[in-house]
Amino acid sequence: MRLFLIGNDYKYAAEQILLTMFPSERPEYPAKPDKNETNAVFISLREGRLYHTACVKLIHGGKTARAFKRVSKKELTDKLAADRLFQKIIKLAFYKAAVDITGKHPVWGALTGIRPAKIVTKMLERGVDIDAAEKTLCREYHVSAERAALCSDVSAASLSAKRDLSPRDIALYVGIPFCPTRCAYCSFVSNSVEKSMKLIEPFLASLYAETEASASIVRELGLRIVSVYIGGGTPTTLSAPQLSALMEKLRCEFDLSAVREYTVEAGRPDTITEEKLLAISRGGATRISINPQTMSDEVLRAIGRRHTADDVLRAFALARKAGGLMINMDLIAGLPSDTAEGFKKSLDTALSLEPENVTVHTLALKKGTKITLEGTSLPDEACVSEMLDYSVEKLRGGGFSPYYLYRQKFMSGGFENVGWSKRGCESLYNILIMEELCSILALGGGASTKLVNAATGRIERIFNPKYPLEYIENIETVNAKKRYMLDFYRETVK
Repeated sequence: MRLFLIGNDYKYAAEQILLTMFPSERPEYPAKPDKNETNAVFISLREGRLYHTACVKLIHGGKTARAFKRVSKKELTDKLAADRLFQKIIKLAFYKAAVDITGKHPVWGALTGIRPAKIVTKMLERGVDIDAAEKTLCREYHVSAERAALCSDVSAASLSAKRDLSPRDIALYVGIPFCPTRCAYCSFVSNSVEKSMKLIEPFLASLYAETEASASIVRELGLRIVSVYIGGGTPTTLSAPQLSALMEKLRCEFDLSAVREYTVEAGRPDTITEEKLLAISRGGATRISINPQTMSDEVLRAIGRRHTADDVLRAFALARKAGGLMINMDLIAGLPSDTAEGFKKSLDTALSLEPENVTVHTLALKKGTKITLEGTSLPDEACVSEMLDYSVEKLRGGGFSPYYLYRQKFMSGGFENVGWSKRGCESLYNILIMEELCSILALGGGASTKLVNAATGRIERIFNPKYPLEYIENIETVNAKKRYMLDFYRETVK
């Protein structure tokens, strides 16, 4: 679609609504309009005596629609507030025009962004009650009542976690960028161990060097680790001795006495053995993930997984036998070859195992994945919606509550990912990273340290090299960049 911005340059706001309402379209920015535009949107921002008004003219599919939204000048208290409100009225006006033409009413309405629950959280912190906050989402952003309810539950979990945090509390993430094979939907930077087995030992040596350097910074700043998360990739591609050595290294270098939870992703059932589970449990972990994504062997083959649904059952039984571990299971709605009935059966099977946590993802069509590059038949939006509606019904009915939520670009139907848990079994790490409540110190290949000043909302990131070999070859630079944490905390946390 051809986009013409008049009196403003808010491309990102316009593109977010374009992606929501016309997911197959991509933005173009021609120098000037043609005489007879057939697929275009004109977005102007006009200043009046009392208001700024966003005016949208949309031409699409032989139809033309116009919409307007305005904001009082009294609300434009500073540049940051002005930018936020200008983007809001542009998005709402574009959304209104698109609805008039398409008749489409997305469940998230005009609400864009990764963390929709943050809007509710801010309202609750200002003293707005939950019912009023939900109604605001529905009225101002056209969010469905069901999604607004998800947001209020997630906000309550976020506020509960926030109350127990101090300014120097942080989480520790350790990334292991290796997997048995690459899944068709995966865009994470991870190497198949079939091709990179020789890199694992030098990678671990570099990871230990980063662990030592980062632990020194944590001690110098007096930071307190409240959550540990070993993710990937698939950490259980490591051998049992390697897992034991890694967890011992973390325990020796960091003070973990304040840790409330310790998670290891054992996501791929074909990497789980009794020996590895014992190593994880003895290493101090309290939670693991066993992620089938689906319980259909046909769908597993379609996404490039080499395990079967029976392997998931075997791995789950081994984890229960190991004892003392809360278990999360991930499922994905919208996978190739899946159906609504197939997804429902997968969820029912997972729930029959009685995990403490279930995360329901919606397939996101990310660049560089096999699905995107090769193309494949996927369930349509109506089918994915049926899958997700069923998950909400079954999980709420089964005693689970939603506690974290996020959205991604190019997600089937513009839906969401939701983490569900039994009462008292919420993953603190997932809340911390999704709601940006404290800093996340991240180690390993492709890891991203997120520094958070909760008082001001200031957030900065330190990125590690993406690929294992690049990480190994640049470990001294990695450690030097981590020193920025000293400046950040000395400037922001007293």
